[in-house]
Amino acid sequence: MTLKRLVVLLVMLALSTSLHAQRFNQKREYEGVRDGTWEAALLLGSQGSLGVSGESGSSVDFDSELAWGFSLGWNWTEKWNFSWRFMLAKPDYTATIVPEDPDLAARVLDYSADRYSNQLSATYHFLRGPLTPYIQAGLGWTKVDSNVPSQPPTTGCWWDPWWGYICETSWNTYDATGFSYSVGLGLRWDINQALFMRGSYNREFFSADRADFDFDILALEVGLMW
Repeated sequence: MTLKRLVVLLVMLALSTSLHAQRFNQKREYEGVRDGTWEAALLLGSQGSLGVSGESGSSVDFDSELAWGFSLGWNWTEKWNFSWRFMLAKPDYTATIVPEDPDLAARVLDYSADRYSNQLSATYHFLRGPLTPYIQAGLGWTKVDSNVPSQPPTTGCWWDPWWGYICETSWNTYDATGFSYSVGLGLRWDINQALFMRGSYNREFFSADRADFDFDILALEVGLMW
């Protein structure tokens, strides 16, 4: 009797699970693939070139460069998505520095910068189907590091219990960190209930102490929904 009851219980559990899965799939089909899901994506992009003019003839020119990043989002409804996105690019640049003393010649520096961007974004999809255009707006903060030392480096040494005597040199650099915002548009394709792709164009607006930076970014993302 015990074995028969166990078999009956397993059969009932299997039927219940099957019915629940069918109802869930019907609900997802009715409400849409995106509705109520979380998502995460990897991003590969291209940051466009940029020239910025400063005071007294100073300037900086950034080369175009590949960027990478990732995002985490929540589809509140089929049309509304809220997400956080991180992006990093390391563009080469040429900076012209004009001294305050007019008798001194301008200096030209060739370096590679680091640009970090964190954005909280709201996205509106125009269509409920798996292929839809969308618009996006974001707020966050951006950091641009020139990688040019702002003071002489400092070196500290110590004894490590595992690695022995260690010395490390560090230095501060000229950088700018502050509020930024972005606007963009794109096209999204939900390949199935778990996999999606999207391509987008965004412009990010960032103001440093004495210059404004407008970064143009083309991005392709591949992600998972659950």
